[in-house]
Amino acid sequence: MQPNRIIVGVSGASGVQYGIEVIKALIECEIETHVILSKWAEYVLLDESSIDRTDIEKMTPYVYDELDMSAAIASSSTLIDGMVVIPATVKTVSNIANANTGNLIARTADIMLKMRRTLIIGIRETPLSPACIENLSKLSIYGAIVLPLCPGFYHKPQNIQDLFDFMTGKVLDCLKIPNEKYNRWKMEKEEG
Repeated sequence: MQPNRIIVGVSGASGVQYGIEVIKALIECEIETHVILSKWAEYVLLDESSIDRTDIEKMTPYVYDELDMSAAIASSSTLIDGMVVIPATVKTVSNIANANTGNLIARTADIMLKMRRTLIIGIRETPLSPACIENLSKLSIYGAIVLPLCPGFYHKPQNIQDLFDFMTGKVLDCLKIPNEKYNRWKMEKEEG
């Protein structure tokens, strides 16, 4: 069954376009999309993309500041089908893995874990420190899907949008949302 309501947490990591592409794709799939922008995500939006917060607010009426702990999505009584944190910073990963729920991204991610709902962590960092690897391992053990933002190349990308589409398709796959964002792997039949 396709989800109806998804949260997208956008933290201040480089690669903010990954988050934008996921937001667009969810909206195209007619999924109610709630977006949490960290303070640093808003800065990175201005630095790395051609859109800002007001453009995201035109896409969806559900846009929150990371400190808005009065938002309905801060309560586990609000029915949310899943959440994607994309791009996820090392700090955000640490906050979620260690239940430091002092901001709305970490709080809603903690709700996903405790309610056994889909949580996808799109980490955008390289290389990874041992502490970050440990935190990602914890999140995986707790039930999150760790999705490093590392696009494949078997689909023969022709431009950067193809790389964004590959990762967006992987996120949609994890949310069980049918999509054709990228060409899937096809095995050649063995001759003989």
